[in-house]
Amino acid sequence: MANVVTIEAEVRARSGKGAARATRRAGKVPAVIYGGKQEPNLIALDPRVVIRELRRPGWQSRLYEITGGAAPTRALVRGVQFHPVSDAPEHVDFQRLVAGQRIKVAVPVHFENDGISPGIKRGAVLNVVRHAVEVYCDADHIPEQFTADLGPLDFNDNVRWHDLKGTENVKPVIDRDFVVATVVPPTKIEVVAEAGAPPAAAPAKAAAPAKAPAKRG
Repeated sequence: MANVVTIEAEVRARSGKGAARATRRAGKVPAVIYGGKQEPNLIALDPRVVIRELRRPGWQSRLYEITGGAAPTRALVRGVQFHPVSDAPEHVDFQRLVAGQRIKVAVPVHFENDGISPGIKRGAVLNVVRHAVEVYCDADHIPEQFTADLGPLDFNDNVRWHDLKGTENVKPVIDRDFVVATVVPPTKIEVVAEAGAPPAAAPAKAAAPAKAPAKRG
């Protein structure tokens, strides 16, 4: 079960581009909570809180409880708009969650025990195909992360969906046992000289051009 993070918000009275710009001028990030067969809630957030959460891994599957309105609302972040120059968050979309509702969410994959993997210890590289996996799950059972054990993996071994831990109560969007990561052996380029072959001779220097005889006056 994912941890619930509480965010304090202010209620916004008006919608529209003008109201959103006024919210930004006041030093806040405009946001909206939609879904759950209810009217959208317009809110404003502290930009420091938004940036903090976006910098933490797994924010797309993190469960938030938004306070400041008539009642706390549980929601997921479904979209963030950024300023084209400064990359500062300009708007956040939340999806309201309802108990028993089935939703699609991207859950991050955590890789562990890479230090004891026989393949990685011998120079292999972990090629991560999916840093997160999209699944369907109940709103009350959103995993915080999936875990992949790299400990027993050698060259060319894979981590597949069935290898992940923490997949109870969820169903992957991809309906097959897909690859999450592969242990790729190192690539070495070796040049071996033939036995008994003489070393290659250095190229001969070109002869200097002959000087023309001096003319007698």
